[in-house]
Amino acid sequence: MTTIKDSVHDHITVRGVAEALLDTPPVQRLRRVKQLGTVGLVYPSANHTRFEHSLGVYHLAEEALGHLGIEGTQAERVRAAALLHDVGHPPYSHNTESLLERYVGRSHDEVHDLLSAGEVARVLEANDLEPERVAGLVGGEGQLGQLVSGELDVDRMDYLVRDAHHTGVPYGTIDHGRLVRELRFVDDDLVLAEGNVQTAESLLLARALMNPTVYNHHVARISKATLRRGTEKLVRSGAVEPHEFARMDDHDLMVAMRGHGGAAPFARRLDHRDLPKRAVWAEFPDVDASLVDADRETVAEHEADIADRADVDPDDVIVDVQSRPVMTESTSRVVVNGEVRRLGTQSGLVEALREAQVEQWRLGVYAPEGKTERVGQAAESVLGLDLDSLVVDVRKGVHRRLDQF
Repeated sequence: MTTIKDSVHDHITVRGVAEALLDTPPVQRLRRVKQLGTVGLVYPSANHTRFEHSLGVYHLAEEALGHLGIEGTQAERVRAAALLHDVGHPPYSHNTESLLERYVGRSHDEVHDLLSAGEVARVLEANDLEPERVAGLVGGEGQLGQLVSGELDVDRMDYLVRDAHHTGVPYGTIDHGRLVRELRFVDDDLVLAEGNVQTAESLLLARALMNPTVYNHHVARISKATLRRGTEKLVRSGAVEPHEFARMDDHDLMVAMRGHGGAAPFARRLDHRDLPKRAVWAEFPDVDASLVDADRETVAEHEADIADRADVDPDDVIVDVQSRPVMTESTSRVVVNGEVRRLGTQSGLVEALREAQVEQWRLGVYAPEGKTERVGQAAESVLGLDLDSLVVDVRKGVHRRLDQF
């Protein structure tokens, strides 16, 4: 048994298979993968890692198992899955996840290949745990998989509190102790017990507030887009094989980018915090649906067209398209008057937050300082933005709706 001091949960006791997994290379690699990627360029104290987050998820899973009365081999599988749930993350976590999916063909929670061989597989098998079943739990399979990956999973409970703690913002604070205590299984579905509509709403509200202030802060988005462009240069050139990229840590990736001709300018921008500026910052209603849903190849064609029209280097233009607004937490289940109901059908807050998500959505086009006006005007034309409802703030190179003034 090992006791670890944690900045969020105080003392975490690690035992059983989780203790044996702690020092395996895939878990230790998470010490070198930042939880929030480039968000540290906005919030300097956001230097926490996937390793400490994984410990937090393990801790909350342990507490949930105790409240649910789950023991034995089933509990050990969940403990292992909780600690291992992030071993599939590429460097800089979600910042480069789209590249992982495009070049490697899997998402971060598809970890069957990572758990089927090597030291992790040896530890799992030594504890009579089938690696395939543990990997299934990481992906949210089955009844117990909902604890690790689902609408009410302990992953979400830890990262909201941890991210708020390390960025210093008050928005992600939730009563994770109550959330864990009130979890129940009803007909194989993970739900919150009677009297917890507001408890579920707090989880929803915390995520809704963290999105614009932390996860989608405009500087965080610009730095993420800069990192993705540099990483893509690296992988597309063949300098780094896709599967090699997937197993890198943050330091490995930055060293590789600095040493590669095409990626080095992007690494320099990140190293010096000399980031591109907003040339366009357009709202959801002003962007055609085909662009919102465009694949990377289509976006790259738009970038090339904008650069050509603005007469700038193609590397000077980055088009950053957010995915469509979604609210997974609204589908979480709560017991009301003895009946299991979806939060979205029970809470008036859900619809208001859905509308807020749409209002907060932005399409960004970024360019070096001094080129934003040219790039912005070219982007309006190429992307078919509504010129009648947009106005250029030349000082900042930002496009806003006229009705905001």
